[in-house]
Amino acid sequence: MKRAMLGAAALILLSSAGSAGAQELNLLTWEGYADESFVVPFEQATGCQVTATYVGSNDDFVPKLAAGAGVYDLISPSIDTTSVTVAAGFIDPIDVSRIERFSELYPAFSGASNITMDGEQWGVPFTWGSIPFMYRTDMIAEAPTSLAALWDPQYAGKVSLWDDKSALYVAARLNGDMNIYDLDDAQLEAAKQTLIEQKPLIRKYWGTAGELIDLFASGEVWISNTWGGYQSAVLAEQGIPVAEFIPEENAEGWMDSWQLVKGSPNVDCAYEWINYAISEEGQCGVAAITGYSVANPAAAQNCMTPDQFAALHQDDPDYINSLMLWETPARLEVYTNTWNAVKAAE
Repeated sequence: MKRAMLGAAALILLSSAGSAGAQELNLLTWEGYADESFVVPFEQATGCQVTATYVGSNDDFVPKLAAGAGVYDLISPSIDTTSVTVAAGFIDPIDVSRIERFSELYPAFSGASNITMDGEQWGVPFTWGSIPFMYRTDMIAEAPTSLAALWDPQYAGKVSLWDDKSALYVAARLNGDMNIYDLDDAQLEAAKQTLIEQKPLIRKYWGTAGELIDLFASGEVWISNTWGGYQSAVLAEQGIPVAEFIPEENAEGWMDSWQLVKGSPNVDCAYEWINYAISEEGQCGVAAITGYSVANPAAAQNCMTPDQFAALHQDDPDYINSLMLWETPARLEVYTNTWNAVKAAE
């Protein structure tokens, strides 16, 4: 009832704004960030018709923007990629005066260095969370506690990793190199060799959330890194027994923000969407679909149960400080080339 009342209030507010009219809004985003459960009410309230194109990695944003000039209005990269999209010249700064509830966002996120640069705001925080590991409890009896489980020969052919340069972060931590965003040549080479040694155990490097879900559901994969809260929840709904864990070598953390694509012809709809995304409807909408934590604790407190609020660490934003929050690698191109070399290795 509480959420229904909040939803009705949000629709009335958006309808009264009515500034967008019948326009388009094209999103380049992650799975779960444009689910019809909260997109349809937005479209009905604003007249902005949403089309979403999904990415499987942060490395997809810049190439897709380069190839599709003028196609997208908003993108939602992670904190390690926002400065890259800005430096590439694809992003316009945010007019914070048009973001009604900007002051309610966690200050650590809204003021993060990768979205506040040169006196401008280059993104509006939306969601955050961890990159833990997930395993099938019916196939792996003893709960793993270390990354070493992903190199265990007994799971040969049942291991997966995200097809992303962050695989290097996993291997580096296993090697004891914790400066994962600033690895030197020797450390990167060691991470590469560790991943190449793992390749005979790998069933497949997964590219999208849906692909990993299918691999676990079919029994092809028993253990992998995962987007915390999302794939495990979908699998649980399917009756597939899985559990997440943070290994003793720690896990990465992330925060995603909405960025305005330079020259967007649908700026009014873009701002309508950003305001909606950080409202109760948007924040609890995306949390319900993905299981991720959200950036506006005031909105979350209004629409979440106390148990959900606590479970998503909304009352403990310092939780993310216990993780290794993504940073743009000091030598991004070298990291990307190293990961490509791993995949190309026989």
